[in-house]
Amino acid sequence: GPRGAMRAGVGYAGLALALASSAFIGASFVLKKKGLLRLCRRGQARAGTAAPGAHLYLREWLWWAGLLCMGVGEAANFAAYAFAPATLVTPLGALSVLVSAVLSSAFLNEQLNVHGKIGCILSILGSTVMVIHAPQEEEVSSLESMAEKLKDPGFIVFAVCVLVSSLLLIFVAGPRYGQSNVLVYVLVCSAIGSLSVSCVKGLGIALKELFSGKPVLKEPLGWVLLVCLVICISIQINYLNKALDIFNTSVVTPIYYVLFTTAVMMCSTILFKEWQHMVLDNVIGSISGFLTIVSGIFLLHAFRDVPFTPNLLPLFLQPGRADLHPPWSSADRHQSCQHQPLLPSEDKGSQSTEEEK
Repeated sequence: GPRGAMRAGVGYAGLALALASSAFIGASFVLKKKGLLRLCRRGQARAGTAAPGAHLYLREWLWWAGLLCMGVGEAANFAAYAFAPATLVTPLGALSVLVSAVLSSAFLNEQLNVHGKIGCILSILGSTVMVIHAPQEEEVSSLESMAEKLKDPGFIVFAVCVLVSSLLLIFVAGPRYGQSNVLVYVLVCSAIGSLSVSCVKGLGIALKELFSGKPVLKEPLGWVLLVCLVICISIQINYLNKALDIFNTSVVTPIYYVLFTTAVMMCSTILFKEWQHMVLDNVIGSISGFLTIVSGIFLLHAFRDVPFTPNLLPLFLQPGRADLHPPWSSADRHQSCQHQPLLPSEDKGSQSTEEEK
């Protein structure tokens, strides 16, 4: 009916916004890096140093273009949560990593090895599977219904567990294991991130109501969600920066993506009951799509600096060698049998030493 068509239209709008967000955010990294590289070529101070003139990148238009792209991408991502289930929007954030990897190889001369290319293909396939099997969320169209959801005992228990575990990680595990174990700070970011996505979802609904002329500014829930979002994002940025400062980006990024997306999917399942009306096929499809994206992101990041040489290929696929020694030639096989040493190499070595004596 018209209601179903309207919901489908809203879903497509959310999907389009999520994809646009990934494209803008992915491009923003490349534009910023390009701007910083241009400054380096002119002999300016590096942005990461404390030297005078280290903030000259603020005069570089490419850097500002990157910042603008990031802003547009984040705004599109924010809007996507108001139109589509969080279980669909959050995993599609992986495509920004893919966009930045592809653009880096095109414009920054950063080599994308075979593992990276396979990773990109897997991420696209996984995203496609997730979009096909995305859950139809229970409709949350007003702040009143959002308030009802937040009072749900299941969500209250989840939120308390997240806050307690985050406090334990920050004050107990952090000082002891934070410097040696990558999971400590990344888990804090992911757990708090799941709550920040819920705040974004609520604020998106509030903005939709505001544009339709409802007196949303008088309702306290919108302001509470805004304050919670600012606190959550501040904690996330702080601990993600700590993790990136201690550990390699290629380690932190895939782990953070997996844990953050898993936490968001759990939170959405509890708060919005997104999986409640899904048939088994769609549940399996969504999980399979997510795991495929995870595999792709892992391949893209984990082996980024590993050179892939032709020597790693099987002998018959190696360029130049296949023609010299075709393994299926019978003459070659007989020759190799005739030329086998009669004695093992150790005995040969000992024999030659005896002759010398």
